[in-house]
Amino acid sequence: MSKRLLILAVLMAVLVPSFMAAQRRGDPNPFPGGTNADGSLRPTPPLTRLFTQDAYTEYAILAPGSEQFRIQFIPEETRAGATELVNATRGGSEGSDIEVYDPRTGKPLKFAYQQDGEEHAIHAQLPVPVPAGGVGRVLILKTYKDPRTYMMHGDDIVWVRSLSGYRLGVLLPKGFAFISSNVAAQLTTTSDGRLKLAFANPSGQSNPVTIHARRTTATFPPLTYTDMFFDDVKTLYDLDPPESGRIRVEQTYSDYRKGPKATLDALAYLPLQEVKVIDLDTARALTPVKEANATVVKLDVPIADDKQSAHLRLTGTVRDASYRIDHGQLVFERILHGLRNTVLLPEGWELAAMSQSGTIGMYNGRAFAAFINLNAENNYKITIRAVKGRAG
Repeated sequence: MSKRLLILAVLMAVLVPSFMAAQRRGDPNPFPGGTNADGSLRPTPPLTRLFTQDAYTEYAILAPGSEQFRIQFIPEETRAGATELVNATRGGSEGSDIEVYDPRTGKPLKFAYQQDGEEHAIHAQLPVPVPAGGVGRVLILKTYKDPRTYMMHGDDIVWVRSLSGYRLGVLLPKGFAFISSNVAAQLTTTSDGRLKLAFANPSGQSNPVTIHARRTTATFPPLTYTDMFFDDVKTLYDLDPPESGRIRVEQTYSDYRKGPKATLDALAYLPLQEVKVIDLDTARALTPVKEANATVVKLDVPIADDKQSAHLRLTGTVRDASYRIDHGQLVFERILHGLRNTVLLPEGWELAAMSQSGTIGMYNGRAFAAFINLNAENNYKITIRAVKGRAG
């Protein structure tokens, strides 16, 4: 063996075990992602996020020839103590007509639109620093002009954009109908007669969307189905050891219904014990109260307009036959509700079967299955089986 090959062999003997150990330790970014020089994919890090699609984005395509579209964006900030939320404008897009609101009160927030060469970003001032255990959020309205994204082919509209990780809506201008859309989406008609697509991307990865639309004399009567993708509800089923039959449930969602109170709808299908409710905008505990057949909480700020919502976290525990041991296997069998549901297994258990399509990941050494409900129906049955194991 030549001296050069000997040195290479020694380096490989040292570096490869170190690299593998780094992966096992969960060191940040052990896999770079992206592509190799020949165009083949590089592996990305293992999935560790319990939920995806945390932000909702709606694109309203404006008048043909304007090259503009109006965006409604609801991002969140979870770092305790943070005082601002930064929303970068995509390179090549020109931002204008920016408005920023506090979703809790509906009142305008201060912001700065900063430009550094080709880079643009909105720096929105949060109404209060993000409280420990809470979430900061803003409602951003902005108009983008981007001739690369929005163009005309004769009299037809062509709109193309790479969308990743979001819950999404796309609206056509009034007087236009779809020729084609390359994503599976729910189609509805708004109150003013515009066609709207609503969809989500389960992988959270880049999702190239191309829409072609044409002028039409057709009149579309309003028809609004429940938009599963605007709904930001996400429910975590955190399983204790199966012998206990105990499930810790955490549900986070926004309630847009007007009034001084919020109804806890989840309690109609989740018989929770030890119920607690947190206002995520303030991290303040709210007291659940029974009213007739419902349970409600009184809001510190009543919801009075369409820019407002209450951001709530509901927690509690469930013990029932939906979670059990069957011939030595862990079994979780339940009807799930809403867009996003994640089941976190107890430590030491490995997923063996899932009756519905979901992504698989690891969170603090525990396996989980995450489900995105892409259908308009609000509920579906899931069965999960797992077996006891030990990481090798």
